[in-house]
Amino acid sequence: MKKTSTASAAAVQSSAPLPLKKKSFAKRFYQGRYLFILLVPTIVCLLLFYYLPMYGIIVAFKNYKPFVGIIESDWVGLTHFKTFFSNPLATRTIWNTILLSVYSILWGFPAPIIFALILNEVQNLKFKKFVQTVSYMPHFYSTVIVVSLFTLFLSPATEGPLYKIMLLFGMREGKDLVGDPAAFRTIYIVSEIWQGLGWGAIVYLAALTNIDPQLYEAATIDGASKFQRLLYITLPSLSTTIMTMLLLRLGNLMSVGFDRAYLFQTTTNTATSEIISTYVYKIGLQGSSVAGLSYGTAIGLFNSVINVLFLILANTISKKLTETSLW
Repeated sequence: MKKTSTASAAAVQSSAPLPLKKKSFAKRFYQGRYLFILLVPTIVCLLLFYYLPMYGIIVAFKNYKPFVGIIESDWVGLTHFKTFFSNPLATRTIWNTILLSVYSILWGFPAPIIFALILNEVQNLKFKKFVQTVSYMPHFYSTVIVVSLFTLFLSPATEGPLYKIMLLFGMREGKDLVGDPAAFRTIYIVSEIWQGLGWGAIVYLAALTNIDPQLYEAATIDGASKFQRLLYITLPSLSTTIMTMLLLRLGNLMSVGFDRAYLFQTTTNTATSEIISTYVYKIGLQGSSVAGLSYGTAIGLFNSVINVLFLILANTISKKLTETSLW
């Protein structure tokens, strides 16, 4: 018996897989050399357009003079940051930026998800494709065109269709809605949703196609209603995609679209339309003082640092609560 057991043990040991020898980095690099070659253009673009320009950050800590150069310009430390935070406009621009970003996430982020869920339930393929095509089209319009359309529709001077509808219900008679500070955020969010609704739904529609149909069939057999299938199958299957897109959105919390805000901005609605990006543009590029370049760079750097902090915080919270993170 001992000889038999010893022989069987030896046979098991001989049949066990041998530990794989770890390949050296040079060998793995050589095996995947063609894939690394494909990465070269991307790496070059990142270095040229994203990392090398970061050298200009030091302008925020200097009194930059174009004819002297960045290196020879005098250091001023945190003077520009102190000037910004002591400015009465700083609180208003920061608050306007935060409010516009939060409203954009609260209303603009769920809109493509809801649209994708509704579109996914449409059984008529021809109608579904027609709706998809129509909803994608505004994404390819420039922001200038979108802002112009909304301005024409809402302007009392041109008697746009939306203005006539409001007159029909006795609202906003003779008043320019675009120039109204109280209406600016609503117009901004509505125009953003209208332009990006169909395009933003593409990611979620793609995720919906990956859900196993057998899950829905089993739930239907068990007597689950459409709402129950949505609640217990569809949304959990989309949770990872939704969380990833939300994290990416939170990473740009303070980076509200400059072009849309600037184009909608008028002399009468600056109380709510003046955000950090428009303020930096006016100070850094439209200002007559050369010192505005350093001042605008300092404000932009502050904005970027806040974005990074929000992204790290959101990613950490998401990783602990949902086990979904960007890194």
